[in-house]
Amino acid sequence: MFAQALGYLNYIGPFFQSILEAQGAAVSVFQLIDEVYDENLNERKILEENISDEKSISNINGDIEFDNISFSYPSRENATALNNLKVVARANQTTALVGSSGCGKSTCVSLLLRYYEPSSGRIMVDGQSITNYKIKQFRQNIGVVSQEPILFGISIYENIRYGKLNATRAEIEPAAEQANAHKFIMKLPKKYETLVGERGIQLSGGEKQRIALARALVKQPSILLLDEATSALDNVSEKIVQEALDRACKNRTTIIIAHRLTTIQNADYIYVLDGGSVIEEGTHDTLLAKEGGRYQTMVKMQQSEKTIDTQDELINMRKAADEDEEQICTSLLSESEATDINQGASISTRKKSVFLRLLKMNSPEWMFILIGCLACLLGGLRGPLFSILFAKIINEFNDCKYTDIRRRVLITSGLFIITGALFMILHFFQFVTFGIAGAKLVSRIRSKAFACFLRQEVAYFDRPENSSGAICNQLSSNAAAIENMAGTRLGVICEGLSMSAVGFLLGLFYNWQLTIIIAIPLIILIIATIIDIRLGSWLQTQADLIYSQASTLAVEVITNMRTVKQLSIENEVLRQYSNLLDQVLKKSWIPEVMSATMFGLFWILNPLTLGLLYWRALILVEKNELDMNDVVMISAFGMFALESLKVVGMLGKRIGASFAAAHAFFDLFDRIPTIDNGSNKGQKLTNFSGGTEFNQIKFIYPTRPTVLVLNKLQLSIKSGQRIALVGNV
Repeated sequence: MFAQALGYLNYIGPFFQSILEAQGAAVSVFQLIDEVYDENLNERKILEENISDEKSISNINGDIEFDNISFSYPSRENATALNNLKVVARANQTTALVGSSGCGKSTCVSLLLRYYEPSSGRIMVDGQSITNYKIKQFRQNIGVVSQEPILFGISIYENIRYGKLNATRAEIEPAAEQANAHKFIMKLPKKYETLVGERGIQLSGGEKQRIALARALVKQPSILLLDEATSALDNVSEKIVQEALDRACKNRTTIIIAHRLTTIQNADYIYVLDGGSVIEEGTHDTLLAKEGGRYQTMVKMQQSEKTIDTQDELINMRKAADEDEEQICTSLLSESEATDINQGASISTRKKSVFLRLLKMNSPEWMFILIGCLACLLGGLRGPLFSILFAKIINEFNDCKYTDIRRRVLITSGLFIITGALFMILHFFQFVTFGIAGAKLVSRIRSKAFACFLRQEVAYFDRPENSSGAICNQLSSNAAAIENMAGTRLGVICEGLSMSAVGFLLGLFYNWQLTIIIAIPLIILIIATIIDIRLGSWLQTQADLIYSQASTLAVEVITNMRTVKQLSIENEVLRQYSNLLDQVLKKSWIPEVMSATMFGLFWILNPLTLGLLYWRALILVEKNELDMNDVVMISAFGMFALESLKVVGMLGKRIGASFAAAHAFFDLFDRIPTIDNGSNKGQKLTNFSGGTEFNQIKFIYPTRPTVLVLNKLQLSIKSGQRIALVGNV
């Protein structure tokens, strides 16, 4: 019984490293949970809550007042962002905030949206402090369009729906029309279902800005905040977006933060800020008439922009014709032409097995691996040696006289102790050497993978499966999974296989008839382990796809937390994240049941094998073809072989996950980029003058294969020449 108990404790060994790793990871997780812990927090209630279903604040008129507001950012407490600021924005009027960079304009927006709390003073809406309102409902009544529009890596429809989660298509399309976005959306191949890419990379600046405006308008906000909404756009895009903004500002309280003063000439009231305080205020005409004033100076500096505005109309006259031409080009571009233009990178055929390739990558640590393998091979003798000593001591207890038993038992006991000490040393070398080799391999794979990512062409990162979250997931989780096949667990696997092989061969040497009985469960265990490895590999591949999406979502949410809070979509993104994790659980249900069935099979094989073995041994003993010493020895051989292979089987799913992770890495390593940033091929630049020629260039973006971007472009630029490229968005 004691030996059996020790055997069960031995099963903890292969998983003890996982327990330690989990403890280390749990520390940072629980620190985060403890920082924001609320004993009244109910996760299930959060998942079921939907902000759009709450009763909205319907009585907001839109009168806004900043009453002696002072504020400093937590990261810069010594720098005052706002100093006794007094600003009033009347309901249904447009109020503009202007000033140099860092004067506090955008800080006003952040405080109104309650990203921060002011150090002193109050912000009033309709005569009440904004702290009296429910924060999510209050934000739902505010639409925001910022200088850098933040879009999420989902469809255009879903991006607009984030403005109002329960919005229907009948609400979304009119909002897009009001934002001047509907026409260009309908010209896209998938229309509203077009994926915008990570951070809206598939769209131009003007297109992103119009979608962001549609998202702000879909909820019909009482208050509209425009934070330099057109400052990053070219003249044509600015004109289109500005027309949409002018329509959106009607009949609602609007606060405009502007860099280009031409966009606020029609504002009802203008505040000029400097150093966090108001230095001038009034209408456009009164401020412009103030000689030597800050506003007048700023207008004169930007006076040259008016000449550009007169040219916009001429450009827009060509716009309709150009858009029609683009539509014709798009419709004429066939899938075969798209394939010809967009030849993707290829992946070289994998000729070597994954394990051999991992071993080759680990070759710099060949000395550690060699010592570890020798320790495993010698460690495989542990079962047979203990079996021989076990049979010997039982025989001595049965056959020796009292005068002899003490001496012989002490000798055998000493051999047990010596053997145990030797195998303890072997295990030390086994775990140390394989641990070092595994850590070096994981580090090398991460470095090489990162280098391979740097080699890829820009189009590679446009694909959804290669988002920043997916890449981070591969560099962290997948690299760690490989250690199951290369670290200390590899030593456990090698020792288990060695012990099974040595025990089986010695069993054949002593009595093949009994050993054949042991061979049957050994074969069953091997087949079950292979199946478990396959299941683990399949499950890891499926889980990686889902975890990559979850990582991408998490990265998007964390990097765009202000937008998430402004839209009040915390519950929505939490629901999406939880649904992705639930998909992994659903996919793992059948593999886990099958693994549990096989694991139960491992435990029932021992008593069945012993029953058959002793039944056959009884027959052989009755025929005087076998003595009891051999029976004990062979049964011990069999038990050690089965137990060691059982430990390997318990690691089957982890081995499968390692294979799946290794396949993903080698697919990356074998990928040949269409534009290899790390290649040394090609001519060296000598006497480079800068003359450039575009000769019949045809181009489409890989992620939008039916939209022709360049069509037989012919352009010649002479050395030293300065040219300009102009055109539509």
